[in-house]
Amino acid sequence: MSNEPSGPHGILRYATSPGSSSFTEFLAAASPESLPSAGADVASVPHGTTIVAAVYADGVVMAGDRRATAGNLIAQRDIEKVFAADDYTLVGIAGVAGLAVEIVRLYQVELEHYEKIEGTQLTLDGKANRLATMIRGNLQMAMQGLAVVPLFAGFDVDAPDAASAGRIFSFDPTGGRYPEQYHHCVGSGSLFARGALKKLWRPGMSRAEAVRVVVEALYDAADDDSATGGPDITRRIYPVVRTATAEGAARIGDDELDAVVREIITDRESRPGA
Repeated sequence: MSNEPSGPHGILRYATSPGSSSFTEFLAAASPESLPSAGADVASVPHGTTIVAAVYADGVVMAGDRRATAGNLIAQRDIEKVFAADDYTLVGIAGVAGLAVEIVRLYQVELEHYEKIEGTQLTLDGKANRLATMIRGNLQMAMQGLAVVPLFAGFDVDAPDAASAGRIFSFDPTGGRYPEQYHHCVGSGSLFARGALKKLWRPGMSRAEAVRVVVEALYDAADDDSATGGPDITRRIYPVVRTATAEGAARIGDDELDAVVREIITDRESRPGA
C-alpha cells in the first residue's frame, strides 16, 4: 500500500469520506500505485493457460490446468488459475499470470466491499459487469502485451430453477463481456479444449459427469498445446476444479480427481489413436 501517512492527509481521509461502493475506485483515489497495473514489467513474464467451464444439472463447473510458461520454458508446474470469487461465483485466469492473480484478488475484495457497503450482494450480471470494468482498466497494459483474459461463471440465485442457474461469461482485453451458452474455454489450449467440450458435453449432466468432461477437455488441450499442462500423477499435480451450486462454491479434492484422471488414462490406453 501507499507510504502516505495515515493521518488527515493520508489514506484514512479517503476511508472516512463518503463515496462509491466500489473498492477499486477507492483504491484508485487513495493508493493508485497499489492497483495491479502499477509498476508492471513488460519483460517476459509467466503466462497461464487453459481454463474451461461448463454448466450441468446443479450449476456450473470450472477447471484450469496448472502450468505457467515464460516463452519456451515452464515457469511453474502447479500454479492455481481457478478461484472462488465469492460464495456463488468462480473466476479463471488466462494471460499474464502475476497480473491476473492480482486482479482476481482485487476483484474478490471488490465484491466483499460492495456487500458490506450496500448490505446486499450484486446480481450475477452485476458481478460480471464489475469484472469487465476491471479488465477495461488494464487495457493500457494489455496493449503493451500484458493482457489478462478471465473466464467468469456462477450460480444465479435469482434463476427460476437450478437447471438454468449455471451461467458463463467470457471477456476480451477491452472489457467486453459476452454471455456463453453451455460451455466455454479460454487460453492457448482453448481451440483443442473446445473441440472436446463440443463432443463430450450434454444437457443435464451430473456433477461427476461434468467433472470428467472438463478434465478430459484439459487433457485434450495438453495433448496438442505445449503451454497447457496435463495431469501429473507422479507429482500428484491435478487440474484445479471448482463448482458453483445452490450450496455455494466448492473445490474438487485431489483424491477424487486422481480417480478421474486414472479413468481417462485407462480409456486412452485402450484407444491410443483417439
